[in-house]
Amino acid sequence: MKNLLGRIDRNQRIRMLIIVGGIAINVCLSYLVTHLGFPLYLDTTGTMFTAALTGAFGGIWTAVVSNILISIFQPSAFYYMLISILMAIGIAWFVREKLYLKRWRLPALIMVLGVISGGLGILFQCLLTGYPEVKEVVKTAELLAKNSEAAFFFYATILNIGLNILDKGISILLAVLMFHWIPTERRTKTWNAGWRQKPLSQEEIKQLVQSGGEGISSLRNRIGGMVIMVALLLAVTMTLISLRTHREHEQEKALEEAHRIAELAATTVKTDKLEDYIKKGRVIGDYEDDSYRNTAQQLENIQRSFPNVIGISVMKVQEDGSRIIFDTDEWSQTNKWVGKKEPQKEIFLPQQEKFLAGGEIDGLVWKSDEGQRATVCVPLFTAGGDCIAYLEADLSISEAADYEKSFIINIILGFSGFFVLILGYGLSVSGYYLVYPIGSIVKYTEDFIEGIEDQTQLDENVRKLRKLDVRTGDEVERLYHAISEMAAGTAEQMRSIRYLANSTEQMQNGLIITMADLVENRDSDSGFHVQKTTAYVRIIAEGLKKKGYYAEKLTPKFMKDVVTSAPLHDVGKINIPDYILNKPGKLTEEEYEIMKTHTTMGKEIMEQAISTVNGENYLKEARNMAAYHHERWDGKGYPEGLHGQVIPLSARIMAVADVFDEITSSRVNQAAIPWDKALKIIEEGAGTQFDPKCVEVFLESVPEIKQVLRKYQDR
Repeated sequence: MKNLLGRIDRNQRIRMLIIVGGIAINVCLSYLVTHLGFPLYLDTTGTMFTAALTGAFGGIWTAVVSNILISIFQPSAFYYMLISILMAIGIAWFVREKLYLKRWRLPALIMVLGVISGGLGILFQCLLTGYPEVKEVVKTAELLAKNSEAAFFFYATILNIGLNILDKGISILLAVLMFHWIPTERRTKTWNAGWRQKPLSQEEIKQLVQSGGEGISSLRNRIGGMVIMVALLLAVTMTLISLRTHREHEQEKALEEAHRIAELAATTVKTDKLEDYIKKGRVIGDYEDDSYRNTAQQLENIQRSFPNVIGISVMKVQEDGSRIIFDTDEWSQTNKWVGKKEPQKEIFLPQQEKFLAGGEIDGLVWKSDEGQRATVCVPLFTAGGDCIAYLEADLSISEAADYEKSFIINIILGFSGFFVLILGYGLSVSGYYLVYPIGSIVKYTEDFIEGIEDQTQLDENVRKLRKLDVRTGDEVERLYHAISEMAAGTAEQMRSIRYLANSTEQMQNGLIITMADLVENRDSDSGFHVQKTTAYVRIIAEGLKKKGYYAEKLTPKFMKDVVTSAPLHDVGKINIPDYILNKPGKLTEEEYEIMKTHTTMGKEIMEQAISTVNGENYLKEARNMAAYHHERWDGKGYPEGLHGQVIPLSARIMAVADVFDEITSSRVNQAAIPWDKALKIIEEGAGTQFDPKCVEVFLESVPEIKQVLRKYQDR
């Protein structure tokens, strides 16, 4: 016991004390009103108080135990357990949803609970006794009904509902006073005492169920279905066993009573005259022999003394049938002859040999057209010890069937409360120890996986997982700790990997800039060309993303790869001779063809780099931009004459950035074009030279473009 209490924290102990206090309040108030003779119950006051502080399951416990104890001095209370449980569930829901914050809802709650308890109460009373229980209700309903049975039950129902509204109103007001006496912090801790993890709000529970989808719902449904099935099987099994036990007991009692009556009746029969009665053969009712008439009268008196006795008869059993000597049945007395031969009753045929041998006959319980009967036959012996006849006593046990109906109703009403208690316990335990912890672990683990790309989010998800604080004390808790440790370890590993990746990326970016600088330093016209085109590429890519264009393509990785590899778009110029690259005048046709080869050379350089590092990664987009940034939307570009969306998106973005920087930069053989005129040229190229969507977002980003121009013009 000491170890058990040691595992229960302070909040749980307080929760238990509140339940015990609620039970005491119910019993004391119910005993008080019963002792004083008030037409009230007040047996749910403690239940409502407990449900408001501890939730539905605590209220159910209070209701069940209270009704069991109250039934000691008010027996019918046992069968109204279900009504008390419904009150607990209703109050718990009312408090959980914070409906009490609006005052008008409290009177509405009193009305609803009063109607439910009053309506069910009158129904249960009629099922149990066939009549209302409260004397005041009965008297008032009789006065209003004026001998009409239908009107009587109508008025009784209305009066009982009104009485319950008054009763539940007083109970709720008392519960509210006690509820507000408890500090808010204590209320919150008591309400959450059942959680085996960080308590979840109603909104969090809804989100958990929604995020868990079919997994959480199916787990909860399976457990709920299992609990319901077990409770139903238990209820049905207990009912059937109880009915069978009761039926067997009633049958044994009936056979014992029939045997006692048969033994008593046998003492009145003079066996030495039975043969003479048979020989005379008169009608039973007209038999003139005094001894016969006296015996028949005594048998009839015995039958009248026992209301359940259907008939008493004396018969002589022979191989070809039975000869009836006495029979208390009125029809037999006026229509049968003494000693008349009749076929043996079918129920006795299996024991015919015992009859003929004069042995003991087993009592029988059988079903006739009039209902169930218990039949006993006792042998009648002569003075010499020979069995000369049998006395048969038949008892009706039809009343047992009516009792069984009442018994079933009592079982259903009485067990309904225990059924809800078992169901509530199963759902509570499965919810707090399985569904919610597992669902929370799954949700936080999924969040952890989804945030794997962001170290800050990853660390935050690890903190959330640790704050979950699952403490079920079983394998679920062990699973939770294992996942928490694994998540923390993964986060640290990802931090190390990211550090190494960042270092590698910085080195790669340095190499890219170095390569781009090598090319730029050879081209006398390309001052800050790499930096500016990279800035324009970023502006266009982000603009496309905001507009929702090419959503499937514009992933975070793609955008990063494009911006990172943008400086390499002219890497192929490293193979162009200086006299062509820096020629002050216009290139000849042959020189221009050589200049155009910087695209194919750039593609070859990038493909060699890709094969060297065993993976395309960001160099794939560097290859695309180097190879195709001079392709045109209308297919008139070079080197392959690609058109439209066949041109890689990164190259289409670079085409706009590259041309804009060329026409806005001063060169050996041309002056810079004003930016507004340059924008006009870009606009006119939409749909012919450039991707219209790239042009659209570029023109919508004029402020950012001006900032880039100003930044590098000042250098």
